Amino acid sequence: MIIKSYEINKIINSKKNIYLFYGENEGYKNEIIKNFFEINFLKKIYRYDEKEILENKENFYNSILTKSFFENEKLIIISRTTDKIKDIVEEIIEKKVTDITIVLNANLLEKKSKLRNFFEKNKDAVCTPFYSDNSQTLTVIANHFFRKGKISISQEAINLLVERCRGDRQNLYNEFNKIESYIKNKKSINIYEVLKLTNLAENYNVSELADSCLAKNSKKTINILNENNYSVEDCILIVKTILIKSKRLLNIIKEMKNNKNTDDIISSYKPIIFWKDKEIIKQQTKNWSLNGLKNLIYSINDIELLIKKNSNNSINILSDFIINQSKTNNEL
Repeated sequence: MIIKSYEINKIINSKKNIYLFYGENEGYKNEIIKNFFEINFLKKIYRYDEKEILENKENFYNSILTKSFFENEKLIIISRTTDKIKDIVEEIIEKKVTDITIVLNANLLEKKSKLRNFFEKNKDAVCTPFYSDNSQTLTVIANHFFRKGKISISQEAINLLVERCRGDRQNLYNEFNKIESYIKNKKSINIYEVLKLTNLAENYNVSELADSCLAKNSKKTINILNENNYSVEDCILIVKTILIKSKRLLNIIKEMKNNKNTDDIISSYKPIIFWKDKEIIKQQTKNWSLNGLKNLIYSINDIELLIKKNSNNSINILSDFIINQSKTNNEL
């Protein structure tokens, strides 16, 4: 059945145990999941990426169908879901698993999507689309934030914040966090300060994601993907970041072939590698060969083209690629 995203009470009172939340408004989806689902389960929450489930279907079935798993009610959240998981969902509903709540979080799903059609027509499941927030909605959220914090700000500055959020309240919440850290004991912020804060180029999560992938830390890579709300625009930034770090790693490993000390190579590398990054780079050198890195660089270029041609599915394409690379073994 279809329930609109603004009909919160209907969603909560539907008494169903399987939900499909789809659409580009990650911030709104996460707000509903956190405030109306996670709050009721506390530590009984299990997070999966669809790819994890598809690669280990039997383990997933055993987890939810054995009595030992759901002696107490639990919440399962599955990220980046697509039509590929439809058969698994059908089986779960057929088996009438009642002591477990499942929330599927999907990006954009077209009208012809089999998963979307299944949820829309099934009376035992809830399907909710989450479209982009409009400027009016985001402005209301921003005004409430500044009033609650008793922070003085011009309407022009609020308009700038809203404009830069690309229709996703999660981006707005991220800007709120920056502002709170920046103003500290101040009680006002002007448009020039807002402009400076919202124009920062550094994205630590993107850098950390790239490093974890190259270090073959698949568990951390998946956690970062699950816990961050990357947008379609972020995909190109992530690809470029992995490419830059891969080329740097390739140069370092080339130098190592000349029997040079790894620490010396990293310390003398230009541009300078900061001390906090040295250990992760040393770990990366142990997991990649020259040929493996060359093939990776070729693959990154192919993925970038694929993402640009399939923008609606870019996040899923990139996530699959990154998870695969974090798990792939490369001969040294």
